[in-house]
Amino acid sequence: MSTSDHADFSAPADPFGDPLDPVNRPARLGVGVVGTGRVGPALGAALQLAGHRVVAASGVSATSRRRADALLPGVRLVSPPQVLAAADLVLLTVPDDALADLVAGLAATGAVRPGQILVHTSGAHGVAVLEPAARAGALPLALHPAMTFTGTSVDVARLAGCPFGVTAPEELRPVAEALVVEMGGEPEWVPEDVRALYHTALAHGANHLVTLVAQAMELLRTAGVAEPGQLLGPLLGAALDNTLRSGDAALTGPVARGDVGTVHRHLDQLATVAPDIGQAYRAMARATAQRAVRGGSLKAEPAAALLDVLNEENP
Repeated sequence: MSTSDHADFSAPADPFGDPLDPVNRPARLGVGVVGTGRVGPALGAALQLAGHRVVAASGVSATSRRRADALLPGVRLVSPPQVLAAADLVLLTVPDDALADLVAGLAATGAVRPGQILVHTSGAHGVAVLEPAARAGALPLALHPAMTFTGTSVDVARLAGCPFGVTAPEELRPVAEALVVEMGGEPEWVPEDVRALYHTALAHGANHLVTLVAQAMELLRTAGVAEPGQLLGPLLGAALDNTLRSGDAALTGPVARGDVGTVHRHLDQLATVAPDIGQAYRAMARATAQRAVRGGSLKAEPAAALLDVLNEENP
């Protein structure tokens, strides 16, 4: 984004100073939250703990309003333009696909003020999506907490040490860093042009992990295990820890060993009790075999036999 087309980002003297200097306390800001889903109220509460003040919020559904009441007690709920009118710093915590239209609408109606800090928390977008607001003089930041949120007070505590994917104009990097640090997080700088890839990686890892674990729990319940979480917890915890430390070298199991007969029996079972999970098993086993071959732990001949079985329509 070219700074020549819109506001001078250096205009408001750095309100935070060096965020790593413990004697430098950032200026206190009036904070607004547009979108009181799971993320916005938690970040607003974290900023309040840091000494800022949430002055207004907006939420549509009854659930979001209850969430705001719980995490931001006493904060008035108003329309998005009224939030911007009241706040120095505005958190736009709406779904990814709603963000562009929201920003364009707020800018078109004159709700954005020059010098106002506008922060969105979408992992999929950088600061380009805030371009209409930046042309109106807003200071655009993309601060994405790399964490899943429950919509409860536990989220505020979990922000301690949480990585934030941060994209910002060079002039605003100190402001972005200071806000993340104040919320308890750790900034991870993500260039604008790879923001979508960054978000793809997080969604693939976190969201699909939920599906994978839920499927494993479903199969264990079918097998008669009363508490599948207790059985899976130690195994999956170790597997995750080993993978984060060692990558593909942590891979174990029948696919990595080339145990074609065992994989065939797995597919037989899944075809009977859970055909939908069987399709997911096939896809993940193919990907696992390919990574194992590239890593050298699985030789070409057993890999070919495995892929033959995995590609059969009705093994």
